[in-house]
Order: sequence, then structure tokens, then C-alpha cells
Amino acid sequence: MENKKIIKRSVDFAKWYTSIISEANLIEYGLVKGTMIFKPYSWSIWTNIQDILNSYFKEMGIENCSMPLFIPYSEFLKEAKHIEGFAPELFKVTEIGEKRIEDPYVIRPTSEIMFCHYFSKNILSYNDLPLILNQWSNVFRVEKNTRPFLRNSEFFWQEQHGIFSNEKEALDFTKKMINLYKKFIEEYLCIPVLMGKKTEYERFAGADETFTVEAIMQDGQALQCGTSHYLNQNFSKKFNIKFQNKSNQFEYGYQNSAGVSTRLIGAIIMSHSDDNGLVLPPKIAPVQIKINSLFADKSIEVKNFCKELSTNLSQKFNVKIDDTDKSIGFKLSEGEVSGIPIQINIGPKDLENGSLALVYRHDRSKEILNIKDVDINFIEKKLDLISKELYKKAKENLDKRIVEVSTLADFNENISLGNFVSAFWSGTEEDEKKLKETTGASSRCISDETKQGVCFFTGKKTNLKVFFARAY
Repeated sequence: MENKKIIKRSVDFAKWYTSIISEANLIEYGLVKGTMIFKPYSWSIWTNIQDILNSYFKEMGIENCSMPLFIPYSEFLKEAKHIEGFAPELFKVTEIGEKRIEDPYVIRPTSEIMFCHYFSKNILSYNDLPLILNQWSNVFRVEKNTRPFLRNSEFFWQEQHGIFSNEKEALDFTKKMINLYKKFIEEYLCIPVLMGKKTEYERFAGADETFTVEAIMQDGQALQCGTSHYLNQNFSKKFNIKFQNKSNQFEYGYQNSAGVSTRLIGAIIMSHSDDNGLVLPPKIAPVQIKINSLFADKSIEVKNFCKELSTNLSQKFNVKIDDTDKSIGFKLSEGEVSGIPIQINIGPKDLENGSLALVYRHDRSKEILNIKDVDINFIEKKLDLISKELYKKAKENLDKRIVEVSTLADFNENISLGNFVSAFWSGTEEDEKKLKETTGASSRCISDETKQGVCFFTGKKTNLKVFFARAY
């Protein structure tokens, strides 16, 4: 049944996106522009993401901690590139009550500075290294144009920070983090990504190298889904983070940082959802199976069977029973707009026939099965199949949108069509800035191709190939 409250993607993709968020009951807008209230359902998606990543972090020797929200502005001034990159986005506290603060407090846009402070107090010798930490927190950045999950003045994320005794360890761990993000996004969120280094123009402020994972949404715009930064000694020198090496000499530490944020929820919505509501990858869905109990108020047998089935499946999956007196149409529609992967309908006639009706969200198909066949093993295989089909569909969208171009005219045409453009590039930072201003497209990441070609913008020979797209 068509949900008339959801705007069709073909009519207005932006309005479709916000109507999905509204109908799926994910957020309320906050009292300050760019802030939002996470409702329980969307927060459950985020905590599921946290739980999965935390399990990987533990295996990698990353420990969770929590850093203060306020940072003295004077500390930001110590790293010139860092402050230059964040200056337009800073929230500052300039008064406490009636008293003006001489050194304003910055409300953290990121926590490199606080981690540097911590490292400088807790690193003495090479025996203390590596020290690898992570925090789950909210951060604040001024955004002129806001959009739920994608561009917010306040958003939630994890930020991992590490300090190492040598360049190789730090760089290797930087790459290890971006590979983890790629694995997580593709396997758990079912979103295929391109992975590579950022150009110098798009690099994180204060980093020597930034690695990124980039996804393409259904409308053809790119979304940066995670980044990992090699900071070298840029921060350790500014914040005097020294350790005594094996030669008993003092040396500055080598650092990295990495993070993903709640914009992943936006990526999930725009990668998988349709004109009928949210579509959630099974591994992060707050409810994986919804059991719609029909006429339970009139049939104790139905009520008891639903409880028994729920108890059995809940050993491995997130299960919800809907035993309200709402109509079957309403129950199914509610589950559909919420993106629940599998709904199971059970009524008196189903029990008499020894069968169950299953409805699958990703393709809206239905299946009648024998009651005995619907067990943990069956559901596990079905959810795994759903994950693979979601990934396959998203991968087809990515593959068809990657277009190689060699001229500026072809570049402009394909960018306007919503494609991920691959092209040889030898431009400067100023060239890249100009290209972005004139076309709306930015470099997303550098390809790992090494063959030589001619830059479509400068006409110079180069062996650097770059992916470009318009981006959120």
C-alpha cells in the first residue's frame, strides 16, 4: 500500500529524504538551528553501530575514554592549519554569567587538542607507546545549511586518537582504521564505498594524509562516510608531546586520528530506502523481526504461539510483537515505514493451516511457509540473504555511476547527471577550488590507478587519477 505522506524520490529527493525521517519517527528538531532530538528508534540504530565498532576496537587494543567539552581558544591557536580549517565553524563561550572570559572557551568541533593535552601528561618513554584511545561524543560546528544526520550544528561520532613511537606504526594504524570503516560500512550497512586518499585541498586541517571512504547515494551525490588521518608530528611538536626513545633521546610522538559519525544514518536512508519508507540493513536494525499477532484478543492460542515464537527467535535476533487491536494493514504499514527487515503475520487461520505469512521489507515480497520451517536457522539465512541483496543493489548504483572522462565538457555533463567522475588530475589547490566553484563538484578521493594520462583541466601529463562528485 502506497504511503502518501512520503514524497516520491523522482519528484523531490531532498523532500523524500526528510519525509522518510518524519514518517519513520526518527527525530524531532531541537530549539537551536542545526540541532535535533534523536528519538529512541534512531538512537537504537546509532547504539547498534557503537556496539559493533566497539567490538572491533577492543580487538585492536583501542580503549574508550571521555574528554571535556570545552577547550581554551588559545590552545587552538597553537596549530595554525587546524585553526584555519575550523575557524568558520567554531562555537565560542565568551561569558560566564556577567563576567567576560579573556580566553574564550571553544565548544569542541573535534578533540585533537584535548587528546594532545592528555598524551603530553601520560607519555614518558617508548614503553608507554602506542597509546590508542577513542571517545563516543557529541561535537559542535556552525552549519549554514543544515540537514538531519548529514549537516548538523551538533552531531554524534566516535573519534579515535593514537600516538606511536615511529612514523610507520602511526601510518599503518591510520590505514588500518580506514580499512575497518570500509569493512564495517560494506558488511554491516550494506553500502559499497570507494576508498582512497584525499587531495591536499580536501585534506583534514593539520593532517599530512587523510584517507576516506566515499559512498554514492541514490540521487548520485557522494557522501563521505568515514575518515582516517595521519597527523605525523604536526600536533606533537606544537603541544610538546615527547617520549624517551630506546636510545635515551627525547623524540616527538607520531599521531593519527579517525572517525565516523551519525551521518551514517543518513547514508543508510539514502542508499536503501524507497518511496514506501525506511529500509534498514538487518545487522543494525533495532527490530529485525516484527510478529504481527492477529485477533490475539480473541484467540489465546495465537497469543501464546506468538510469545513462544518470539522467545525462540529472541535468542539471536531483535524481535517485537505487535498484539494491539490495530488492523493488519496498519500493522504492516507501520513495520514497512520503519524499515523492519521481516514481518511475520499470525492469525487463527494460520495456526489451523500450520503456516505463517512472511513479508520482506527490502523487496516487499511475501512468502507462505510451514510453521516448522520458520526457526533461528531459517531467519539467519534469510537476513543474510537480505543483506547481500541490499549490498548488490547499492553496488549496481555505484558501478553504473562511475564514468571516466577526459574533457571538461564530459566532466560537466556527467557531474550534472549525478555521476562519480573518474579523471586524470594535475591541478593545484587553486585549480581544485575553481573547479568546485564552477561545477559544484569536489574531489572525493584519489584512485589507486598508476597509469599515465592527461589532466582534463590543465592539459598536463599526470599519473594521478581522482574521483569527483557533487557531495552532501
